[in-house]
Amino acid sequence: MGRFLYPVDTDQFADIRKDGKVYVDKTDMVFDLVGKYRYVFLARPRRFGKSLLCNTFKAYFQGQKELFEGLKIAELEKEWKRYPVLHFTMSGLKNLPVPLAQSKLENFISDYEAVYGKSPELKTPGARFRGLIHRACEQTGEKVVVILDEYDSAIMRLMYEPEQLEAMRTMLREFYQVLKDEGAYLRFVFITGVTKFSQLSIFSELNNLTQISMYDEYSGLCGITQEELDTVLRPCVEEYAQNLEITTDEAYALLKKNYDGYHFSRKSQDVYAPFSVLRAFDGRNTDHYWFESGTMTSLIEHLRHYPLKTALQYDGVKVGLDEFNISCESASTPIPLLYQSGYLTIDSYEPLLKTYTLHFPNLEVRSGMVSGLMPLILKRTTADGNSLTRNMASSLFEGDVSGAISALRSYIAKIPYDIITKEEWNDKESRESFYKLLLYMAFSMLNSIVDTEVRSILGRADVVIKTRTDIFVLELKVDDTVDHALEQIDSKGYAIPYEADGRKVTKCGVSISSEARNITHWRVVDADGNITDEQVFGL
Repeated sequence: MGRFLYPVDTDQFADIRKDGKVYVDKTDMVFDLVGKYRYVFLARPRRFGKSLLCNTFKAYFQGQKELFEGLKIAELEKEWKRYPVLHFTMSGLKNLPVPLAQSKLENFISDYEAVYGKSPELKTPGARFRGLIHRACEQTGEKVVVILDEYDSAIMRLMYEPEQLEAMRTMLREFYQVLKDEGAYLRFVFITGVTKFSQLSIFSELNNLTQISMYDEYSGLCGITQEELDTVLRPCVEEYAQNLEITTDEAYALLKKNYDGYHFSRKSQDVYAPFSVLRAFDGRNTDHYWFESGTMTSLIEHLRHYPLKTALQYDGVKVGLDEFNISCESASTPIPLLYQSGYLTIDSYEPLLKTYTLHFPNLEVRSGMVSGLMPLILKRTTADGNSLTRNMASSLFEGDVSGAISALRSYIAKIPYDIITKEEWNDKESRESFYKLLLYMAFSMLNSIVDTEVRSILGRADVVIKTRTDIFVLELKVDDTVDHALEQIDSKGYAIPYEADGRKVTKCGVSISSEARNITHWRVVDADGNITDEQVFGL
C-alpha cells in the first residue's frame, strides 16, 4: 500500500480532509472569489473537480473552520461566520423526463424545507425556492448562500428534442429566476456547468452573473496545474515513478503526455485532468479514464448530428471566440460542443488576429476520440483497429517500418468502398481529406503503444515514431510521389532534431492513391540517403 490516499471515489471536501486524503489547496482562490463577487459562474468539463469545489464553498460558508486548518484560507479568513447554504446538485435531474425532473427538484427543496419550514400555499419549484430563501434568512439572521452544481445536466441530452428542451427550460427558468429576484437575501451564488449559462437561455435575466470561465487568474481553479504537480504533488509523482519502476522525470513525461494540455483562457496555466491523474496515481498505471461511464456513447449521439468524419478534423483548427464559445444547439459545427465538453482545448492565442488554435489536449482524449470514431467512420470493427495497432507496433519494435506500413495497407484494403459518397470520390479535395483522416487515425491509435507524434489533419502530414532503438520520420502523401515525400522531409528538416539523439534515424516516404484506394508506394532510406527498402504496387 502506498503512502498516499487518493480521493478517487469521493468529491466530498469534508471526507477528504477528515480521512487525510490528498487535497490540492485552492482555498486562496475561494477566498478571493468570495471577496470580489456575489454571483459567480464557472464552466469546466466533466470530471474536473467542480463538485469538490462546490463542496469546499459549502464547508467554508458553513463555518467549518476545522476542515481548513493548514490550508491557505486559514491565514486569510478571520471571522468564520456561518451562513445558511442551499446546495443543489443538478446532475440528479440528468436523463429524466420533465415531470420526473421537476419531482426530483421538488425533493431537493423538501430536504431544506425540513430544516427551515414550508409554506403549503407555495406550489411551484420557484415559489418554494423563494420561500425557502426568505425563511432561511429570517431564521438565521444571515443572508443565504446558493450553490448550483452542474446546472445544465438536465438540458444537454435534450439539445435535439426542441419540445422537451423548451419544456425543461421553462421549468428550470421559473426556479432559477428566483436568484435574480431575491438578491437582497443572498450572500453568494456559485453556479457550475459544462456549457456557458447564457447559451441555454435559462439565466437570461441574471445579467449580474460574473463568468470566470476564461479569466486567466482562475484558469487553475479546477484541475491540477503544472506548478502544483511540480511542488505539492511531487512526492506523489515520486512514489508513482517507483511503482512503475521508472525515473521521476520519466513519470512526469508520462503524466504530461497522457493527462496534460488543458488551457481555459488566453494566458491559462497548464492544467492536467485531475480525475485521470489521481486514478493513475492510485492504480499505479497509465490507463485512460476520460471515456469511462459511457461518455463516448453520449458524445457520439451528439456528433451524429454532424458528419462524423469532421469531428477529428478540428484538432488544430483556428477559430474566433464566437466560433467555440457559443450555443451548442445553434452551432453549425460540433466545435462548441467539443470545446465546452473538454475534447478540444485552447492551444494558443494570436492577439493580432484574435484567433484561437484548438487541439485535443492529450493522448488520453485523442486516442479515445479516434478509437471511438474510427470503427464508425471506416466501418471496421474495434477489434480490427486494435489488431492493426498491435501489428504495426510489433514491426516497429523490431525496426521494421516496412512491416508496419504493410500492416496498414492490409487494413485499408478491407475498408468498404461505400464509406464516402460518389460525389466525395469525384472531388479531389474530398478524397485527399479522407485519406489524410485515415492516416491520422491509424497513427494516433499507434501512439497508445509506440511514442508517435502525428500532426494535425489540417496541416502537414509528417509522423515521427520513436522506439528504444529507432526513430522513424515519415511523410505521407495522397496522390503524390514518394520522391516528393522524401524531398519534403529533407527540405523541411524534419529529421534534423533527431540526428544527435543516438538512436538510428530512418526516413520513409509513403504515397497513397485515391484511385487505387490504398498505399501504392513506399521507400525507406537511412540517415545518409541510402535506400534500404522499397515497395511499389500497381493501381
